[in-house]
Amino acid sequence: MDDLGGDPFAADCQARIAFEVLANRWDSVVVFVLGEGGSMRPRALLARIGGISPKVLNEALRRLEYNGLVERRRYAEAPPRVDYTLTEAGTALLAPIRALGAWAAAHADTVLAAQDRYGRP
Repeated sequence: MDDLGGDPFAADCQARIAFEVLANRWDSVVVFVLGEGGSMRPRALLARIGGISPKVLNEALRRLEYNGLVERRRYAEAPPRVDYTLTEAGTALLAPIRALGAWAAAHADTVLAAQDRYGRP
């Protein structure tokens, strides 16, 4: 196993950063959409993602910016314009996100069936 910067998945393990960064369900969706579509304005992200409120999108973008995965660009225009783009670290997350998507495509039915057996909330 690669050196994960501490005991694997223990409190000092750097791999836990990835899980913490993507713990919110919308963060990986925003990263994926920016990776597929390039720089986008918030309204374009809302339209492309669907099912997310402007408030929740804004919170996700702020978290991703805080974690160094997304860069916010402001333009000195009237009215003010802002767009978001992935950083190098954000772009590097696309492969693991695609791998998780492939896992979900292969195993979603199994997970949903198990949840049904136990009374999905």
